[in-house]
Amino acid sequence: MDLRESEVAMRQTDSIQKTAASLFAGKPVVFPTDTVYGVGVAVGLSESPQSLFDIKRRDAEKAIPWLVGSKSALQFYGCDVPDYALALADEFWPGPLTLIVKAANNVPQAFRAVDDTIALRMPDDAVALALIEKVGFPLATSSANFQGEPPAHTFDELNPELLAKVPAALGDGSPRSGISSTVVDCTGDAPRVIRVGAITPDDIARFA
Repeated sequence: MDLRESEVAMRQTDSIQKTAASLFAGKPVVFPTDTVYGVGVAVGLSESPQSLFDIKRRDAEKAIPWLVGSKSALQFYGCDVPDYALALADEFWPGPLTLIVKAANNVPQAFRAVDDTIALRMPDDAVALALIEKVGFPLATSSANFQGEPPAHTFDELNPELLAKVPAALGDGSPRSGISSTVVDCTGDAPRVIRVGAITPDDIARFA
């Protein structure tokens, strides 16, 4: 077994309890989502998402999207959420759809975009949802790869150098889809597709 294989095998032993404990301590962790493996921190338990930018070696230009555990989170963390956004969440959550909405007052400033918005998604993944439920907070999450590298669809595709930067990592034997979520801006009078992913613009247009 080479170094990469031995490090990956070691990290696969991490439990959801250990991973949650690291999140409670404000630390970043690696875990699977329905699309790719992600690296995230718990909103409300970490002061900011800066550690994610440091791990990924990327500039803090864009806000980190959140993974949430329920459809009700859209209205809890969002402000003035339009009816079409609620309908989109009702139709496609859990699933590969990220909705950008105005941030409510309970959203920490460090986790907002510069225009006071947040991007929310409820993943269709039992491991991710179990972790969110155990922690009790949304997870600000980016793909678990260094800038310029492809995202990991399986645990053994994760870069051991990146794994070494987090105190805990969840993994299983199931490959994720590898298809990005569709991102929709819901701050205007009609939904506006920002990034095309698993859900098509025609799917979104039905809710305009």
